[in-house]
Amino acid sequence: MSMDQGSSNSLLNLPRTKLVATIGPASREPDTLRKLIATGVDVFRLNMAHADLTVHQESVDRIRAASKALDRTVGILVDLAGPKIRLGQLHTDPLELHTGDSIDFVRGEKPANAHELTCGYAPLLDEVQIGDEIALADGIARLTIVSKTADRATCRVVDSGTIRSRQGVNLPGTKLSVPALLPADRRNADWAAKAGIDYISLSFVRTPDEVRELKAMVRGAGSSAQIVAKIEKREALDNLEAIVAEADAVMVARGDLGVEIAIEKTPLAQKRIIRTCLQLGKPVIVATQMLESMHHSKQPTRAEVSDVANAILDGADACMLSGETAIGEFPVDAVRMMKKIMGETEQMLRYRSSRMSSKESESGWSVVDSVMLGAAQIARRLDARMVVIASSTPDAALVKSKQRDFVPTICLSDNDKAAQQMSLYWGIIPLQAPQKFGYGELPRFVINWAKQQAKINRGERVVIVMDNEFLPEVHDTVMVVEID
Repeated sequence: MSMDQGSSNSLLNLPRTKLVATIGPASREPDTLRKLIATGVDVFRLNMAHADLTVHQESVDRIRAASKALDRTVGILVDLAGPKIRLGQLHTDPLELHTGDSIDFVRGEKPANAHELTCGYAPLLDEVQIGDEIALADGIARLTIVSKTADRATCRVVDSGTIRSRQGVNLPGTKLSVPALLPADRRNADWAAKAGIDYISLSFVRTPDEVRELKAMVRGAGSSAQIVAKIEKREALDNLEAIVAEADAVMVARGDLGVEIAIEKTPLAQKRIIRTCLQLGKPVIVATQMLESMHHSKQPTRAEVSDVANAILDGADACMLSGETAIGEFPVDAVRMMKKIMGETEQMLRYRSSRMSSKESESGWSVVDSVMLGAAQIARRLDARMVVIASSTPDAALVKSKQRDFVPTICLSDNDKAAQQMSLYWGIIPLQAPQKFGYGELPRFVINWAKQQAKINRGERVVIVMDNEFLPEVHDTVMVVEID
């Protein structure tokens, strides 16, 4: 969104929680993209497990064009597929598994009969052990290994279900040798870096070293894209604090996570991940099946609405729609409903005391931490209508986002990439600066914009925060202006 956005006072009343929407056949046409942006999408996700780079590049070009046409700043997130393990082609497709049945995993690509399964992960039979659990098709069916030879693992079905070819295979208790970045992921990450993508997410993260590896690769390609660690493995929960500290942002990927750990443990795991991200000052996205029924319905279930609301109340920066917007029948309706839930739920947050970063009780504050805390307190005590942050980087906006107050906050940036990355930050409205400013010019510009675009009235106050990268001739400064 640029400073020329003529959005009226509603600009300051947008939901603070951000919405990530997945692009797919149902949503990648230019007209639909414009509708999605106008309805409230803040970040678009490209799922690299589907389609090729030609299609994804076309989607990027369409998103940027729609963003420019609507004068709205949106971000793009590329979601690397990672080492997703899948079944091979079934002999009988679909295949009904019944509790107590015996079925074998065998080497090779073609099962000899309906009692054999193959897998695209070649080392499977080398790495599984007797007693290990295997979950199929996102946990629809579960097996336990009861015996094993060099070329065959015999399993007993403990949870019945219907499976199909190419569906996912999860090995919750097995230590796998497969790297987090496969050759296809490296190619896709290199493309994303060169395509100017704002966020790149790493699937099936297990250690902070994997996050560092991707970050180094992306930086080596000359990109400032921020790295999102997807928490969906049991090992990731074991290393959670270190992974969150290393990542730029985090995604609670509940689909595979709910298979890797007991499904009844997933809600508490989600709360722990969000709490850790709040403590360490990192944006966190909650994803998977948030409005699942809206694939084929214009209304979600009451349980889905409660799920979205609870994620927001827990402190999520963003909620994500997957199939709802990628392949669903009502992508725009799903976005509209998600925004309605966000707006209603945030009414409760207004009555809570401001959530501050854990740095409030720590020593060793940075200048940015101190300035943004002071600006927030000034804005609340003066009942300021708006805070405007002028910055060339997303750092100050992220600190302000983590304070979780409801004073509308605009971040004016002369760096388009920084503005696009701020699209994920709770409560931050990113604006691209139309020009370079001198010290005296910026307050006058903000006052004029506040009167014309945000409909702020005479006598109301605006708090402006300027950093020395945006205005090199000044130190970090907090200024209060009154609309004349």
